[in-house]
Amino acid sequence: MITNDGPLIVQSDKTLLLEVEHPRAEEARRAIAPFAELERAPEHVHTYRITPLGLWNARAAGHDAEQVVDALITHSRYAVPHALLVDVADTMDRYGRLTLTKEGLGDSPEAARLVLRTTDRPVLEEVLRHKKIGPLTGERIDDLAVVVHPSERGTLKQELLKLGWPAEDLAGYVDGEAHPIELDTRDWALRPYQQQAVDGFWHGGSGVVVLPCGAGKTLVGAGAMAAAQATTLILVTNTVSARQWKDELLHRTSLTEEEIGEYSGARKEIRPVTIATYQVLTTRRKGSYTHLDLLDARDWGLIVYDEVHLLPAPIFRMTADLQTRRRLGLTATLVREDGREADVFSLIGPKRFDAPWKDIEAQGYIAPADCVEVRVTLPDGQRLAYATSERDDRYRLASCTDAKLPIIEKLARRHTGEPTLVIGQYLDQLHEVAELLEADLITGETTVKERQRLYAAFRTGEIGTLVVSKVANFSIDLPEASVAIQISGTFGSRQEEAQRLGRLLRPKGDGRTAHFYTLVSRDTVDADFAAHRQRFLAEQGYAYRIINAGDL
Repeated sequence: MITNDGPLIVQSDKTLLLEVEHPRAEEARRAIAPFAELERAPEHVHTYRITPLGLWNARAAGHDAEQVVDALITHSRYAVPHALLVDVADTMDRYGRLTLTKEGLGDSPEAARLVLRTTDRPVLEEVLRHKKIGPLTGERIDDLAVVVHPSERGTLKQELLKLGWPAEDLAGYVDGEAHPIELDTRDWALRPYQQQAVDGFWHGGSGVVVLPCGAGKTLVGAGAMAAAQATTLILVTNTVSARQWKDELLHRTSLTEEEIGEYSGARKEIRPVTIATYQVLTTRRKGSYTHLDLLDARDWGLIVYDEVHLLPAPIFRMTADLQTRRRLGLTATLVREDGREADVFSLIGPKRFDAPWKDIEAQGYIAPADCVEVRVTLPDGQRLAYATSERDDRYRLASCTDAKLPIIEKLARRHTGEPTLVIGQYLDQLHEVAELLEADLITGETTVKERQRLYAAFRTGEIGTLVVSKVANFSIDLPEASVAIQISGTFGSRQEEAQRLGRLLRPKGDGRTAHFYTLVSRDTVDADFAAHRQRFLAEQGYAYRIINAGDL
């Protein structure tokens, strides 16, 4: 029985079906975004799922069960299953039933103990009987509290999350070594959402800020540094990104060249603000991580994790030992293809701020984007080769088909005069396309110096088209790029799709719309992976138009 004309169907298995063409679909999507994750996004009905982690992230960000229940009831076409509403309330109520606090012994701050405290004794009794929790705790204080070994703060939060009892960490943070850092706002100011992100992080003390590419995540990092007024370690994806961070901090803050160090494969500088690459931190020699001393090289007051969704697995172990430091994760998407979102939640912190991409677009801070999937057909000879190939070879065959070449050329001609990126996965394909378009090529083999030169030439308009491999997916600032032609990708990576579209989202001086093309071989795994990659963008409100190559 229909109870109202809402766009949402809420089902007892915690899936939500959203009718895309409904006039209130966008309103409903925004209402459920804080707590529901998009699973499938075909043309007419999108499927979301409510998960415990999604509900706990929403709870940590300030949403309560009443708001979640109200969103479901308001937008649902049918009566919402009562059992689901009860489960939502019960799941959200689990967050914060356990808290980590610092409790003093007398007047001495140094004598403070790390304590796991509960408002519900049976919960504490339950978790302490778990074989992985017991060794992390010490003496029992009373019925509602137990001492925790300080070195196990991160590991304890991980294990409690696995048991379904996420602890709210209220134990506070060391100030670290003080260092003056001011924002230099003579010719700019933090945008309202950037200030909200800084405030949300600082109030929580540690956690993740989610903003679209081009929305100024680096400036949020700078704002957090100004709030901390302390030495800062910034972890980034690559050397080019490290140098872009440095340039931005020199321009936007009171920091000088002498105060900012680079710790990468090329340089090993430790200064009050040190920018290090994930790669150098995870380099192993004879089975050990030789650069971990960097984490103890100074009394850091703040650690910033850029592109936190790419955090390498070994860094999680390091992060477990850094729980006394304020930690800020920056990302465009919390989606991790390895499924370790729970580790980000427990070790970096919960989501403190999340701005829907379309909201920021509506404010004029990122460019509107037209997303088009262009479907090509494999030639008969390649269809047969595809059909008879081994499973592991099929994606490469479908992605690198010759049928894409004339389409790439046609799209490049159509957008002559507009800064264009051609993005792909396979080096031989990229070399072929670069030769076809007579364009410069950037791959992992391109030196940092040459990459910087080509990026600079692209920014100034000296180069109109760049062919790039996945090295350009992350943390590369190309504000003028307005066209991207994606010819192959990392299988079904949603995070990669978000990053690639993000390359185009800096607002254009003339207000023009960005164009994001994805070339896909129909009836192949290429099309299957494309559908999976597009899920995240559909969750943000972007619609893909699908056209045949012959209709271009």
